[in-house]
Amino acid sequence: MIHTFSINGRNIVVDVNSGAVHTVDGVAMALISFLDKKFGGLPPEGILFDEIFDTLSEYPKEEVLQAYDEVSTLYKAGILYSKDEYADLAAEIRKEPFIKALCLHISHDCNMRCGYCFAGTGNFTGERCMMSEETGKKAVEFVIKNSGGRRNIEIDFFGGEPLMNFEVIKTLTEYIRKREKECGKTFRLTLTTNGVLLDEDKLRFINENMSNLVLSIDGRKAVNDRMRKTDKGAGSYDVIMPRLRRAADSRNQDNYYVRGTFTRHNLDFSEDVLHLADEGFKQISVEPVVGGANSGYSIRREDLPFVFNQYEILADEYLKRLGTDKWFNFFHFMTDLTQGPCVIKRMSGCGAGCEYVAITPEGDIYPCHQFVGNRDFVLGSVHDGSCDKSKMREFAAANVYTKPKCRDCWAKFYCSGGCHANAYQFGGDINIPYEIGCEMEKKRVECSLYIKAIQAFS
Repeated sequence: MIHTFSINGRNIVVDVNSGAVHTVDGVAMALISFLDKKFGGLPPEGILFDEIFDTLSEYPKEEVLQAYDEVSTLYKAGILYSKDEYADLAAEIRKEPFIKALCLHISHDCNMRCGYCFAGTGNFTGERCMMSEETGKKAVEFVIKNSGGRRNIEIDFFGGEPLMNFEVIKTLTEYIRKREKECGKTFRLTLTTNGVLLDEDKLRFINENMSNLVLSIDGRKAVNDRMRKTDKGAGSYDVIMPRLRRAADSRNQDNYYVRGTFTRHNLDFSEDVLHLADEGFKQISVEPVVGGANSGYSIRREDLPFVFNQYEILADEYLKRLGTDKWFNFFHFMTDLTQGPCVIKRMSGCGAGCEYVAITPEGDIYPCHQFVGNRDFVLGSVHDGSCDKSKMREFAAANVYTKPKCRDCWAKFYCSGGCHANAYQFGGDINIPYEIGCEMEKKRVECSLYIKAIQAFS
């Protein structure tokens, strides 16, 4: 399987199964596309070239023959029209789930009322409450017990707004450090915050104990304040911007990222990414909102051409700023073509429901934070140690080969089948991907590969 595309005159060919990415001239691009459509790859030996010459009549025959020789060389090297060697392996992966990551819902309350909040402004459609020290410790013991031989474990302090329950965070962090020495495991901690309560004392503790920090802001002041209001109804930008900037600088512009959301209200989101870069942030993620069809702010299919153009604008600006003091990393353009994810992760993604689970303040276990509140997806409880392994195996079995729309998609090994929660929300099944999300993801991948192509020849 191959995928061909062009951005700003740069022709790129992706060999899906090998992962090879080629930049080619116009005649090679036309030839590769024709051969793929006509034969599904290189034609049988001894083919007559009349049809090829007729189809590519705008190019001199000598150039077509030269391109054919180059294509044949790539084919023989196994990096063009390569065979799919993963389908059989897919049936064998993740048969028995082991937990290696927790999303610890330390707070089901929030001091903000974001207009697009999937968590019901922090309460996840339930009562506003905080996780107790007891429940948090049981969650830690749950992951230790269910992590099998895995040595490295990740825990994200999440909300609502986690800093509203800061004393419990401190207590649990101390407990985690004690237990990791006793059980021979290593815990990597992350905290996600809107920044409203991020004072110097809290920031000092975070920098001493958290491997990563996620800071929420949407971009330009007007954009941010339209959707990200405090619980008093005021815009949050002026409150959080200096605190988030100070946090990023205190971590030497590394091991953090600012995370924003764009909606139909700011389809020109490249301006928000660049605004954050101009404010000094180096690690940036601004992602499309996922909301109901009737929300008024969700991305619609007719918006996609504009959104695609925004990603191309952003890719070009990303390239212009490389090597200058205005450089920035954009989360969705960080594609590693040499030492990328292992085969299992490429096929099955984040591991929600089988390697990664969310724990609520009440101690309920869910496949991930976006399923919290949907009682159909409760997997068990940390209080009695229950865990529905049959449900977990359903998530473990899901991969790009169990999803018909993914199996034949060129981007399947980059997105790994997409988000289970989004699939369920829009298709009612974790094996039916959210199509609008898929289209945006494919464009992001194209832009990231375009960037790699430019860099390779710089």
